[in-house]
Amino acid sequence: MIRIKRVYDPVSNSDGTRLLVERLWPRGVAKTSLEIKDWLKDVGPSTELRKWFSHDPAKWDEFCRRYQAELRANPDAWQSIIEAARHGPVTLIYSSHDVEHNNAVPLCQHQ
Repeated sequence: MIRIKRVYDPVSNSDGTRLLVERLWPRGVAKTSLEIKDWLKDVGPSTELRKWFSHDPAKWDEFCRRYQAELRANPDAWQSIIEAARHGPVTLIYSSHDVEHNNAVPLCQHQ
């Protein structure tokens, strides 16, 4: 099972393996305080795509299409998510305030 959760939400025993799926470290979060197994920088959207999207819900469908294309072009970036899910629950950690329009949503669907 793969779930998603905001970086600012409390850690839960049901989270399983927690993986940060952002290219940039979340603002206001100390590296020592975030309980994650790994930071998968390369699985996050490219800088160009992230800047183009700019968290604009009107661009959501096109963002998902472009992001899925990036993921297909770089399968090595997300294979560790699949491997972790074979061993138990996985929670993809993201930093966006928008719980519906963030990179973890299409990433979770990509699996």
